[in-house]
Amino acid sequence: MTYLQALIIAIIEGLTEFLPISSTGHMMITTAILGVEITPFVKLFTIAIQLGAILSVVVLYFKRFFKTIHFYIKLIVAFIPSAIAGLLLGDWIDAQLENIFGVAIALFVGGIILLFVDKRFKNQTISDEKNINYLTALKIGVFQCLALFPGVSRSASTIIGGMTQKLTRQTAAEFSFFLAVPTMLAATAKKLLDAYKDGLTLSSEEIKLLAFGNAIAFIVALVAIKTFIGILNKFGFKWFGVYRIIVGGILIILFLLHIKIAVV
Repeated sequence: MTYLQALIIAIIEGLTEFLPISSTGHMMITTAILGVEITPFVKLFTIAIQLGAILSVVVLYFKRFFKTIHFYIKLIVAFIPSAIAGLLLGDWIDAQLENIFGVAIALFVGGIILLFVDKRFKNQTISDEKNINYLTALKIGVFQCLALFPGVSRSASTIIGGMTQKLTRQTAAEFSFFLAVPTMLAATAKKLLDAYKDGLTLSSEEIKLLAFGNAIAFIVALVAIKTFIGILNKFGFKWFGVYRIIVGGILIILFLLHIKIAVV
């Protein structure tokens, strides 16, 4: 992996981590287009740089992370379902990181769902995180399990999960951001531990690439979060759904025509 490839992948991660369009799916597509060989380091890179994007949440919502102990308990409760599922399905999830066709299907189907989300969930009543109880947090956490398959989108699944529990779009989106922090911290830690157990030794250049990727993802995500909240409040999910259908549809057609998407 070159620095240019790392830059492009990190930008994609920062832009898409908090949008309901699947950051992992987009990074998989990007690596294929760039012709990046899927090595153990590349798999580690695409997971680890999500940590940089996630840390932007802590910066932007700094005061929210120092409120009450109940805030952290809710995040832990919501995190538990995906933590258990991730441990049980770790090898299967890792195998799906090369399944571009699966990503295409998930993007397309998810896009159709997003077209109807705004009409389906109206008159939402919970507009503040402090009004989210533990049971609601747990239910949102169950929805997050859907995102273990690349292409589904952790953001989409948790936001929709929140809206099924009467959260407003903005409150659901912000709770999704908060939940991303323990989720991605755990995912990165597990990936690093697995890499260590498998004997993966990072060279000084690879460590620099990881640091570089995290820094870029962090900077881009700072802008993306604020932009996403504005778009979500003004336009809802419709155009994200349209985008997913177009991208997923193109990928499905290319797959059926046996056309590889790598261009370099």
